[in-house]
Amino acid sequence: MPKILLFYCFTPLADPEAIRLWQRDLCESLGLGGRILLSPHGINGTVGGELAAVKRYVRKTREYAPFSGIDFKWSEGTGDDFPRLSVRVRPELVSFGAPDELQVDEGGVVGGGERLTPAQLHELVAQKEVTFFDGRNAFEAQIGRFADAVVPDVEATRDFVAELDSGAYDHLKGSPVVTYCTGGIRCEVLSSLMVKRGFSEVYQLDGGIARYGEEFGDSGLWEGSLYVFDKRGSVQFSPDAAVIGECHACGAPSSSMRNCHDLSCRTQLVVCEAHAESAACPEHPH
Repeated sequence: MPKILLFYCFTPLADPEAIRLWQRDLCESLGLGGRILLSPHGINGTVGGELAAVKRYVRKTREYAPFSGIDFKWSEGTGDDFPRLSVRVRPELVSFGAPDELQVDEGGVVGGGERLTPAQLHELVAQKEVTFFDGRNAFEAQIGRFADAVVPDVEATRDFVAELDSGAYDHLKGSPVVTYCTGGIRCEVLSSLMVKRGFSEVYQLDGGIARYGEEFGDSGLWEGSLYVFDKRGSVQFSPDAAVIGECHACGAPSSSMRNCHDLSCRTQLVVCEAHAESAACPEHPH
């Protein structure tokens, strides 16, 4: 019974390289695949494998005191979701290109947005007119997003700082803004960047879309499928998931995404079954 874990923890790490070696050896000993990033700010990972091995990974990782409170999010795997294991040290856990702006202590990110559980999010929406602010790459929102969300025109996380500094969202600085992303980590950083830039009422969806979907499925404010960075491509929270994506070639409804067929192009495209093998963006036509 293959399982996949999505997790992160912001905590100061004095020796990320030592943690890297330990995590690599632990995953190899358990036969796990996936991707783990470490930095002086903490750990961020997605790993997958057989249930017993994944459970042991959780137990052993939590034995390290700074990681004892990690919130692991579980999902179903297929067994070949990760062809290999990558454990690396980087300056940032999420590549916003602003490592010097991020402050982290034993309690996590300093100065981030107020955390909301999925239930608290519903309470806030019932009380105030909020703006949902997508903290992911724009292509991820093509197949799923919160209703009426603002989706910044960013191709990669590193584009967010310039996007915020452009003034395009200054009209939101005096109103409630709820940031959200896949598992919560990108919004830990994004919400802190927004607070520093004068956004006065910033929230972050704790646990991200993944945790929201666990609790409310497709009966709440989420619409569509959740894009994931492994072989699954996307996941649905229930059989009732709306299909909001449109095939780039013919406009047919679809929740599937593929890389542009041109190997030099990194564009992700929504495709229907008929065009899945011939995905090509306008810059790289057949």
